[in-house]
Amino acid sequence: MERRLVVLAASAFIVAAVLYSAWVTGQFTTPAVDRTGGYVGELAARDQPWTRLFRVTDALAGLACVLGVALVPRMRRQWAGWLAMAGFGVFTVVGSAFPFDCAVLSDPACASGPLSLSHHVHAATGVLPTAAVLASMVLLTLRWNAWGASLLTGACLGVTVLALAAVATGQLVGAVQRVQVTLIASWLVYVALRLLIADAPVRRARPQHVIEQGAGPAVLLSAGMAGASFHWDRVAGELARGHRVTRFDRPGLGLSPAVPVPPTLYGEAARLAALAPAHPEQVTVVAHSVAAWHAEAFARLHPMRVSKLVLVNPTCFRWRRPRPSTLCRELGPWMPALGSTWGATALARVAGPAAHRMLTGVADPRRVQVRGRMVAAVAGEWLARRDMAADLRRIRADHPLPDVPVTVISSGVRSRCRRRLAELLDAKLVRLPRCGRHVQMEDPGAIADTV
Repeated sequence: MERRLVVLAASAFIVAAVLYSAWVTGQFTTPAVDRTGGYVGELAARDQPWTRLFRVTDALAGLACVLGVALVPRMRRQWAGWLAMAGFGVFTVVGSAFPFDCAVLSDPACASGPLSLSHHVHAATGVLPTAAVLASMVLLTLRWNAWGASLLTGACLGVTVLALAAVATGQLVGAVQRVQVTLIASWLVYVALRLLIADAPVRRARPQHVIEQGAGPAVLLSAGMAGASFHWDRVAGELARGHRVTRFDRPGLGLSPAVPVPPTLYGEAARLAALAPAHPEQVTVVAHSVAAWHAEAFARLHPMRVSKLVLVNPTCFRWRRPRPSTLCRELGPWMPALGSTWGATALARVAGPAAHRMLTGVADPRRVQVRGRMVAAVAGEWLARRDMAADLRRIRADHPLPDVPVTVISSGVRSRCRRRLAELLDAKLVRLPRCGRHVQMEDPGAIADTV
């Protein structure tokens, strides 16, 4: 899937290059703009006949460039260059939203009339896209150390110096600028070709993050959607006084690496089975939220290996007859690859810490929420929930629950679905009306006492 993302990113850059070159048609459709003395941006001036066409192509070119950057696999020490490339796309979109009122250099009467705010904004910020793409060219060329990138970057820097001289003298401004934008479009094509021919970055396989502490009867802690092992620090600390406690991070969450397959209920049940002690020793499984489905499936599929189930705020079915989701099958396999892109990393860095604090009420001490794979893992689990619900329904029909104690802990207001779940599993229902969703952080003693 990562290779497919690279192809999509390269395609986006090629589309951006084509759209960014739409000014070529303006040499024939907009004769009022001087080909040698007028800015390229004058083709999109409000008083020109094809202003909408050139504004739309500029906006689409900028969006395609941003999309291309978002889909590029994240590589070490290249973030500054790709950030500048994204800035070029954003500034190009902004420039299309604030066009000139008239042809500044081609129409002598342009400066005599009252000019709008849009005109002044374009005049003040028109240099930003060029500055951003030049910064990107220099930064990426230094990292790539390739003769093609060096040639294009050197040529574009040289033409930029000529453009500054042309603006200062008032001669051949349009001609030099047209050479400059041609080189920028060529750079976009070069970036696309480099992505297609470059080898995919080699990522070292890392083991799943597992923490074991204490000694005694085995207890296995499983976090809910978007949860991590460190959310259970206080619960594990209390249980470790008399138990052997194991907690872990599912793929892509916490400190565990992502895996190239979407999550499934059978896969998560097998994960619990791999972490549980070997038969004949049995384990108490404490599971939160959607992990309660994993724990129940594990107990039904491996009845001889479970001694007790503690389900903390278990997720309930929202469908009377859960059915498999085609959306998960279509998008699920893409999630791990998407998690390694610059777009996912940027989203995680901007929104991850705030979302973590909003959902859990605590900070992120290990800064796991700023990693793109976390965003993809959460999205993948959310997409897979419908398939998991359908699988759990089938497992319930084919595999009876072993005769072990089951406790359902429900916090907040009374929940009908958790009461029905407790009745279905013949479980003891414990209500904690003063706790929020994350009982493991708000009242870890209640979970420890239940175990």
